[in-house]
Amino acid sequence: MTRLLIRGGHLLDAANSVDSIGDLALADGKILAVGEIPEGFQADEVIEADGKLVIPGLIDLCARLREPGHEHKATIASETRAAAMAGITTLVVPPDTDPVVDETSVGNLIRRRAEAAGFARVLTLGALTQGLVGEQLAEMATLKDSGCVGVSNGGRPIADTRVLYQALAYAASQDLTVFLEPVEPWLDRGCAHDGPVAARLGLAGIPVAAETAGLARLLSLVEDIGARLHICRLSSARGVEMVRAAHQRGLPVTADVAIHYLHLCEMDLGRFDSACHVLPPLRGLRDRDGLRMAVADGTISAICSDHQPHDRDAKERPFAETAPGISGVDTLLGLTLKLTDEGVLELGEALARVTSGPAQVLALEQGRLVTGAPGDVCVVDPEAEWEVEEQTLRSQGKNTAFSGWGLKGLVAAVVVKGNVVKIT
Repeated sequence: MTRLLIRGGHLLDAANSVDSIGDLALADGKILAVGEIPEGFQADEVIEADGKLVIPGLIDLCARLREPGHEHKATIASETRAAAMAGITTLVVPPDTDPVVDETSVGNLIRRRAEAAGFARVLTLGALTQGLVGEQLAEMATLKDSGCVGVSNGGRPIADTRVLYQALAYAASQDLTVFLEPVEPWLDRGCAHDGPVAARLGLAGIPVAAETAGLARLLSLVEDIGARLHICRLSSARGVEMVRAAHQRGLPVTADVAIHYLHLCEMDLGRFDSACHVLPPLRGLRDRDGLRMAVADGTISAICSDHQPHDRDAKERPFAETAPGISGVDTLLGLTLKLTDEGVLELGEALARVTSGPAQVLALEQGRLVTGAPGDVCVVDPEAEWEVEEQTLRSQGKNTAFSGWGLKGLVAAVVVKGNVVKIT
């Protein structure tokens, strides 16, 4: 194992009260010392970090890598490389691959290919129901034993409430966190927010009630069962209020938001901009501001990329026929830092939402700059500016809604398991 010294950087981990200029030593794949280095420590490699941030590696709670099943869009190697170059050291893959992660062999395949690529850790969520069709429960105990860190239905709603009840109860019996998007399936039939922009463009609208009705059902079941629930991709201010109330009642519920919902709203659809076709849809400005407040006060503890790379053809159709989703790993760090420039969050708090926050959701030891923690570290030049355009995106998917945006924050070095990742 490499003995690594990161020297003279601004060490920042707000969740563990680390905020100082100093050195970071790593050995045997773990953090050996923070601040003052033990006498006699001999480094095999030194990274000079003067003027740079030294932070835990980012943890992305939702990234579709398209492999297996859709390698024409992207591969595990291409997307983990892009993630590492953007400071992300751990990615969580939903189970809606092809084939679905409802058998141990699929999750094992994904993890083996990620290890072979060597750019970032990849964790998998197992299927909540067989084939994600919402009818029969998946073998969650077996999936957990094989390494799945939670279970999910991959964004597909379970219409049968009895099946959902049984799934939550089974997951609770296995001490598994359930990752679900709050959706009422009969209302979730459109492609844009049910508001003035959709009306003007003649697009089928999805009301906020599609989220809040689905969320009410989930919270009611959690209150009855006691299952540990993670709400994925909140999109509305009313949804935030419901999660906040659930916290006040002591329910075991956490929540995340995809970074694009913190910067965009329905107005960004312009004239049928398919780059802004996402599900759940971009909602009103009041919703965006409500999500920002929830991230600031901790109601939402994690920000993710909701990375969905697409080939060019998938976005070059009439708006309603295009594939939803944004390629997000390249811009997660820059857009998170932008929240600090806009006064939404202090720097340490913003970075906590992409490091320690998601780590707590997953019960991981990563996401911290403390002695003994896994050696996943990112060195960032916070003032370096770059422009989002096709040639600056490392992901194989170039479908971004942020083309032309100027962002700050370039990754100078990334360390995974104590080893410097070669990302040039």
